[in-house]
Order: sequence, then C-alpha cells, then structure tokens
Amino acid sequence: MTTENLQQITNPLSVLKALVAIPSVNPMGRDLSGDDYLEGRLTHWLQQFLGVHGLPCEVIEVVPGRCNVLTRIDSPGASRTILLDAHQDTVPVDGMIIPPFDPVERDGRIYGRGSCDVKGGLAAMLAAVLRLHRERPEGMPNVVMSMTCDEESTSLGINHLIGSWTGRHQPPQLCPVAPDVAVVAEPTLLDIVVAHRGAVRWKIRTSGRACHSSRPSEGTNAIYRMARVLSLLEEYAAWLPDSRPAHRLCGPATLSVGLISGGSSVNVVPDGCVIDIDRRLLPGEDGAKARIEVIQWLADRLDFELQHDSPYCLSAGLADDQNGALANELMHSISQVDGPHNCIGVPFGTHASRVALGEIPAVVFGPGDIAQAHTRDEWISIDQLQRAAEIYYLFASGKLRSP
Repeated sequence: MTTENLQQITNPLSVLKALVAIPSVNPMGRDLSGDDYLEGRLTHWLQQFLGVHGLPCEVIEVVPGRCNVLTRIDSPGASRTILLDAHQDTVPVDGMIIPPFDPVERDGRIYGRGSCDVKGGLAAMLAAVLRLHRERPEGMPNVVMSMTCDEESTSLGINHLIGSWTGRHQPPQLCPVAPDVAVVAEPTLLDIVVAHRGAVRWKIRTSGRACHSSRPSEGTNAIYRMARVLSLLEEYAAWLPDSRPAHRLCGPATLSVGLISGGSSVNVVPDGCVIDIDRRLLPGEDGAKARIEVIQWLADRLDFELQHDSPYCLSAGLADDQNGALANELMHSISQVDGPHNCIGVPFGTHASRVALGEIPAVVFGPGDIAQAHTRDEWISIDQLQRAAEIYYLFASGKLRSP
C-alpha cells in the first residue's frame, strides 16, 4: 500500500476495511504455515500506517515472528496515562461461508474474519488515536495504544507487556512504567464489561497396552478408560455450578471437554487417548486449586492412573472490585454518544484480567456483538464502529469526566 493510500485511511470504516483485508490468523496450536497465519503482515502494516500519520511506533518481538506494536501520544503536564489495548490476531477461517479477507460492506455492516473480534475495536481505537494526535485536546492524559499478538490462543502478547512492567521483561520505550488505567477492546455492544470469568485448560491422558484388535483381551484399551473418565467429568460438570455461589454478573463456574483423540488404527487396541479440559473460573477463583479439585475428583473414583499435563492456559477472571471509578468515567463518555448503557459481566475471558493482575484497573469496551465473533459470516455494525471511535476519543481526550 502506498504512502498516499495510507494517508487517506483515517476514519474507522476505512481503517477496518484495511485491517480485515490483511490475514492475521492464529493457528491455535495447529502446525500451520503460510501468509495467512500469524500477525506478521498486519504488524508490518501497522508500522507503516503509524509512521505515515506521524505517530511513534515501537515493535517488540514476543516470540520469533510475533510482535506487539505500541504507539503513544504525550500530553504536556499530564499526570495520568491510559492504555487502549486491542489484539491483532483472529481465529481461523474454517467453515466460513463468506470470503474471510474481503471486507464487503452491505446493509450497514462490514463482513469478514475479525470484523467483530476484534479488528472493529482495533479500527475504532486507531481512528480515535489519529484524531487525538491531530487535535491534541487541552488537558488530555497521556495515551498509549498496544496492539498485541496471540490473544486467541495463549495470550503471549499481553503477558509479555504486563511482564515488562513487573520486571520479567525489558520495559518498552514508549511505556516504560505501567499505565494508570486500561480499556480493552472486545465486542460488548457498547456496554462496559467490568467482570468476566477466567479459564484453566489442560490435557488429560489415559494409557493402555496395544495389541491386535482380533484379540482385544490381550491389551488394555485406553479409549475405554477415557470413556470412564468422561462419564465422571460429566457428573462433575453437573455438580459444579451449584457447588459454590455464582458471580452476580458472570454466572456459575463451569467445565467442558472440548477435544478428544486416541488410537492409531481401527485394527489396533489403542494404547493412548487424550482430552482437553476447559474449566471456567469465577472472578477471584484460583485456577490452580480448581484444577486440583478436578484431579482429585477423578482420582477418588478411578482404579487406574491418569496423566494430567501442565495447564496450557491459566487466565484469571476479571473482578469488579477495583474498576468502578474507571467504569463510571467511561460510562459518562458513552452516554454522551449513545445514551444509557450498562456495566455487565460476561462468561468469556479477555486481556483485561491479565492487565488487572498487574494492579492496573481495567474494563472491556468495544463495538460489535460477541454472538458474531468467530462465526461463519462474521460481521460488525458500521454505526456501532463509528460510535465506538467517538467514545474512545471522548474518553481518552479527558474532556468528559464523571461528576
């Protein structure tokens, strides 16, 4: 894309179309390669885009080929720094019934992978930051925008960023100390998410003894063993929601088994089977303890041993006990643009909980409906996109503060 073309991309709609057209698919743990995968192409575009518009840009490689991108607007005399965060990656495009990277505009919507989750929020934030950079409202705080990698899988990007403020990594030059508050972009229908559940995920393995399927009694079938595990987990999943008080906004704790694989051939008694567990955590619930509870539940009821892998995802929930003032401030901006809205809780996770672990008050806000995220015909309302950009601008400008 030429410099002239990039200069013409300034409003949230034009930014979103450009973002959707650039594949940034997270492989989600699969062994995939190609130009559509990972954030590299989008990271390069963001570098060019910020540079053309005169904004500083810092690219931080988190793991080889996967980077966070930061920009910053300083305000003379400001004593406060706010963080706007949106992730670069999308889920895969399997099963989509529309061209995933062709941002078609139709019936007041933009279609394409990531249009809702979360390139719509990313576009609205970028448009707001460009406007702040041009207008420099008097009295605005310092504004940092982070465009992080790997949100959809293992949260490498936000973990690295938070770690840079807690001594685990070299601090970024554009934000060497932690911000005072943070707003994370996700589709919320312009409500404010002040609480959400977390998750701990791990693999459980059963082992057996392989033999020819014509004489199965000579082996030990690992899939049969896993069937017993699954039956017990189904019982646990039914018991869990009523076993502890539900969160007033996020609902109960839950457990689900989402993946299973095992065996090598139909004529071989399988010597191994593996499942993936998704245990959703209440705000404030300890993920390690929740995992141990499941492990003990199974151990007390089985006469064979299981292998429990270390968690590959351990994300705390977002509690609503430290972000009330921030939510009130943001709500004041929302009401000026779109009227009354609500502070809500949701069952899914976001970067906000990881930001909050760094003792930074955080909320989640953005255009779009989570019901459209990850769908086969993903889309976002253009009207919401534009309203979100205006709200981000008002909030970050410091012009409107809660009474």
